Amino acid sequence: MKQGNSFCSLLLSALLISLAAWSVLSGPAQAQELRIATSYKLMTLDPHYANLNENTSLLSHIYERLVYQDEHLDLKPGLSVSWRATSDTQWEFKLRQNVRFHDGSPFTADDVVYTIERIRDFLNSPTGGFRSYVSGIKAVSAPDPLTVVIDTNGNVPNLPLSLSSIFVMHRPGPGFQTTEELNSGSPPVGTGPYRFESWSSGEMLKLTRNDDYWGGKPAWSAVTFRIIENPAARVAALTTGDVDIADAIPARDVASLKQRGARIASISAARINFLQFDVERATLPGVTSKSGEQIANPFKDPSVRRALAMATDRGILVDKILAGYGTAAAQAFPGGLPGTSVNLKPESPHYDKAKALLAKAGFPNGFNVVLAGPTGRYPGDSESLQAIAQSWARIGVAVQPAVFPFSVFNTKRASGDYGVWYGGTSGEAVDIILHALLASPNTERGTGALNFGHYRNDAFDAMLAKAESIQEGPERNKALADATDVVMADQPIIPLYHFHHIVGYGPRVGSYAMHPRGWTTAMQTLPATE
Repeated sequence: MKQGNSFCSLLLSALLISLAAWSVLSGPAQAQELRIATSYKLMTLDPHYANLNENTSLLSHIYERLVYQDEHLDLKPGLSVSWRATSDTQWEFKLRQNVRFHDGSPFTADDVVYTIERIRDFLNSPTGGFRSYVSGIKAVSAPDPLTVVIDTNGNVPNLPLSLSSIFVMHRPGPGFQTTEELNSGSPPVGTGPYRFESWSSGEMLKLTRNDDYWGGKPAWSAVTFRIIENPAARVAALTTGDVDIADAIPARDVASLKQRGARIASISAARINFLQFDVERATLPGVTSKSGEQIANPFKDPSVRRALAMATDRGILVDKILAGYGTAAAQAFPGGLPGTSVNLKPESPHYDKAKALLAKAGFPNGFNVVLAGPTGRYPGDSESLQAIAQSWARIGVAVQPAVFPFSVFNTKRASGDYGVWYGGTSGEAVDIILHALLASPNTERGTGALNFGHYRNDAFDAMLAKAESIQEGPERNKALADATDVVMADQPIIPLYHFHHIVGYGPRVGSYAMHPRGWTTAMQTLPATE
């Protein structure tokens, strides 16, 4: 089983590439169209509706952020050239000059005000939206066209990091644009390197080059994303030359693709894949006794959750299913990153101890459970459910895997159809994931946006809130690690692995620069020279 701090070494060895290089352009190849097969099914043209990688990745061609995270997850200037805390409760952002939206109108501070107020005050996003990123903002103002002043409710030391997740929209006039208007009305207008051309929901996104882009003329004259959720179909499209790039390549297909002449880029992901429990409801769908009778929710008991974690063989997941393109997980981020705990390390399964713990919790014979998850969404997702089912069977827990396309799975999960499920999430930093995935759901504080199991731990919430009030540095990192130790002792989720992003590309692509957030963009791609 590959464990340890491979994430850090992979990041350090990753191709160094700046935002400028992502948009730099290479002579004759500028007339080419880039064709990408992506697993990301763009669900909306509203950049603020849902905090999902498909929206973040694809819409980043059209919209831009004030602040960016580079390939080391360090903050870099985007539409804002500088930022500073003027007090414990106020930040000042200076904006980039001579930036224009695709309709020709100038980018100003008023657009930033509109963006923040739209998310905070107007948009009724589903769970997993962006409101948590702006929940600490008390007021936002534009003292001049190139200055934004943000007043916060108390000390918000990581505000620039939060804003690195938010796309800036153009103020269209009075009022706020609705999601319905953006999905069915006039084309979305951003400041990004590519302009919107057309969109077929769940099928295709077409973009054309923004020749007036402030960062320089983009490399590709046009970009077409084909949404192909099936991994085998993406691999086939790359193999036959129908596309130039295919993302989310299964590790099992890497060797054959290389034999056929494709090149491979990979990097360890700044994300986690895990199992999540519903710990709130009294009874759960798909959870029964061995005789098939309804039973009380077993996942309310931390001992049951720990027993299942002990019986989970992460080695098989990483070494067999991911073919080594992954790192076993014990916490939200790969060990060694800021805010991670040195005390938490992946362990080999302990079936005897797990069975004894399960018996002590009142389940000497185990129980039946439906384990749900998406298929084709993440590397090794459906295969992982099968492997976990085999591991849990050794302690008497009979698992029926239930896999669906992500859009179907997401709808069913939101409807409460599952008692335990496979999930995944990425984040800008450890505290962002802890805040969304494990903190108690609280609309006012913006916590628990991804806490679909409704787990609550007051002690952890207090420790996380204290850590988030500390400026970046060793003290903050230690506080986050301590909070992680406390919450993971309660086992609200079972961390499985940090998979590696794998992308394959063909002869028309000269190079592809991986990003640990897993984005698939034309800006990461340079044409082959002629």
